Amino acid sequence: MTSLFLINILLMLAWAAVTGSFSEVNLAFGFLLGFGALFLIREQVGTGEYTNRVAKGFALALLFVYELVLSASRVAMIVLRPQIKLQPGIIAFPLTVDRDFEITMLANLITLTPGTLSVDVSEDRKILYVHCIDVPDPQATIDDIKNGFERKILEVFR
Repeated sequence: MTSLFLINILLMLAWAAVTGSFSEVNLAFGFLLGFGALFLIREQVGTGEYTNRVAKGFALALLFVYELVLSASRVAMIVLRPQIKLQPGIIAFPLTVDRDFEITMLANLITLTPGTLSVDVSEDRKILYVHCIDVPDPQATIDDIKNGFERKILEVFR
């Protein structure tokens, strides 16, 4: 798996060297071209699992962008209301992810989403405490995180 990622990076760098441009956009395009090449030969060299994981990683990134836009619009609507009626609170989110990098990724995705902030992780790493600017239904918020970010993280890394 790691060797396939390195091959994809080498293909990206080869593309940048051939085109003579090492800009971020050209490197990203080269990575996508390398991914496409590995996808085309997946049956011959066994890169199917790698291409599936990379595709799921892109799905996680798209979910983050979607949640970012959605939550930013919610926070904007809260700010623009004439009367601000909020129900802020801290929820205890039960973690399914158990690896350090998975917990860190989940906490960072939650914190980067406007209106929420990861506060702490319990000592046994089973609970993530999240502050929400408006949480009328804590269980709905827990379900959204569990069925969104956490599920996608599990799909990508397991």
